[in-house]
Amino acid sequence: MDMRWLEWVQKMQAISQIGLTYSKDPFDLERFEQLRELSVEIMAAYSGLDIQQVTGLFAGDTGYATPKVDIRAVVLKEGRILLVKENSDGGWALPGGWADIGLTPREIAVKEVKEESGYDVRSVRLLAVLDRSRHPHPPHANYIYKMFILCELIGGEAATSIETSGVGFFDPDQLPGLSTDRVTESQIALMLKLAADDNSQTVLD
Repeated sequence: MDMRWLEWVQKMQAISQIGLTYSKDPFDLERFEQLRELSVEIMAAYSGLDIQQVTGLFAGDTGYATPKVDIRAVVLKEGRILLVKENSDGGWALPGGWADIGLTPREIAVKEVKEESGYDVRSVRLLAVLDRSRHPHPPHANYIYKMFILCELIGGEAATSIETSGVGFFDPDQLPGLSTDRVTESQIALMLKLAADDNSQTVLD
């Protein structure tokens, strides 16, 4: 399926949100609101998401439209990579989630690993910042940048959470079914390659 519709609808949403933020003319505000409603309808129709769910995503944000930030922690142990099983879809992913206001990316990576897996880690370095739309993820209403941070295991023990139902270290050649909404097999392969080279440069796309 041609996925250009997703790019178009995200741009429509951004234009409408910025217009609703900065426009003063009541007629322009009405037109921008109509544009946002149209973007919601298109997103719901093509993605299969409930229209109320899309409305919440699109109408819940204010101010200048900018990408959301998803932070993922890369934790290795004897050549195996830490994954957690997501309750939301039953797939496995690198520990992580949305960036929290008031915390640095390093702090978020450490927090997410502890909350989702039970392990204590120390953040080491930024491996990559990827544009989600350039990777084989399912469609998402938001435009997203993904930050992958290498972390060193320093303690703790495996424990699930309200968001996860499984925790484990996996051989790169024997990965379980992934939550592709959060991470792809090619991304894991890239992170393993970058983590193995202390002199590797951060990948940006």
